Amino acid sequence: MDLSVLSIPLPEDLMKLKWNGQFELMKEMIDLRIQKDIPYQLKERLILEKNILDDLKREFIYTKEEALEILRNKISGFQDREFDDLFKEGAFEFLFIEGIMMFKYDFYDNLIKTRNAYALRNKETITNDQYQLLDQVITQMKNEGELSYKIHVKTSLKIKEEYEKIGKTIRVWLPIPIEYAQVEDFKIIKTTPKATLINDSNYKHRCVYFEVTLQKDQEFSVEYEFVNHSIYQELDSNIVTNEHPHEYLEEKAPHIVFSSYLKALTKEIIGNEENPLLKAKKIYDYITSHVMYSFVRLYITLPPIAEYAATGMKGDCGIQATLFITMCRIAGIPARWQAGLYATPQTIGNHDWAQFYIAPYGWLYADCSFGGTAYRHQSSLRRDFYFGHLEPFRIPCASEFQYELYPVKKFLRRDPYDNQTGEVEYIDAYIPRDHYDMTLEMIDISEKE
Repeated sequence: MDLSVLSIPLPEDLMKLKWNGQFELMKEMIDLRIQKDIPYQLKERLILEKNILDDLKREFIYTKEEALEILRNKISGFQDREFDDLFKEGAFEFLFIEGIMMFKYDFYDNLIKTRNAYALRNKETITNDQYQLLDQVITQMKNEGELSYKIHVKTSLKIKEEYEKIGKTIRVWLPIPIEYAQVEDFKIIKTTPKATLINDSNYKHRCVYFEVTLQKDQEFSVEYEFVNHSIYQELDSNIVTNEHPHEYLEEKAPHIVFSSYLKALTKEIIGNEENPLLKAKKIYDYITSHVMYSFVRLYITLPPIAEYAATGMKGDCGIQATLFITMCRIAGIPARWQAGLYATPQTIGNHDWAQFYIAPYGWLYADCSFGGTAYRHQSSLRRDFYFGHLEPFRIPCASEFQYELYPVKKFLRRDPYDNQTGEVEYIDAYIPRDHYDMTLEMIDISEKE
């Protein structure tokens, strides 16, 4: 599927309907329009938009009154006027559906994650053990220069019972680590059922692939382990040169696009600086201090992501990474995607970050979302560390933004840009993301001597 067609703007009449949430009428008009003699790319854009509308309806599930009730029940002393103030600050993702303002399913989790004052008023206990662990590990890495963790994970996917189509051919992709960068000693322990195909060790969206006849109550899973070996080195701008590879400098529509606004903003941020390391640091410092972390809707439903972040001043880890990559490329610094899972003894979940190339160091890391959290927590230790380095709690399953699965998926992917949650379809039919469950299980993680 050619995602670059998302760069084509919707016709104005359809856009008006979209932002008023008139989705059913909009789909009827799209069906009529694609039957006419219109340009091929515009037709592809409109067909893709029908899928996007369905995804939007699944994500925005609370009315304003329902959202208020959740906040009153979970936050001590919450007042209605606070909701209005938070709304004006951009704290809530909202959308109109059939003319009614609706709020995203995870609006409360986002508020607690990004506004510490409300986390402190939460009626349920929230701990900061994660940040204590990171401070300890970062300090250890700085003292020792390297650190390795052995990570053992199981990823599973299962069609919900009410949506099973027993006897139909089903295709499943489960992400596994790419054997490069910080990944060492990777091995697959078990797949259930037996895998039809395992991607090459360096495939950019690497997966275990299954193609079987679906059985009742069938689970698809892969269990693997590897060593994450991370290094720390003090970065010295005085020894940096302008040498670099001639890849990872280009645009990639629809999201890594060098708009006039982004080019002007990049110039404003870096000024007359010519040292590549210092230019990248200025971009990192700007994003971590200006772009607020925020859960967002599915990326397939978003306008150009880098510009979305740079105008709305908010976005999650992948949006911030995309903005960093785009601005680095505008500044002449090769930058690329690295993403997959973040896994510690306490948690495991999806996460995205970036790499950028600086000679003589080679490929360095930038985690703007972790750096932004550190900035808000006034932790210079963590903020400085995540420019250039990562701790050994990463499982990289994607080394490129927007890359095809292999074998190629026939229907629209749950996430066509990243490789974290797994993908599934019937041989002849799309499977909506609310028709199946994904499970990530941390079996073991420990420091490797």
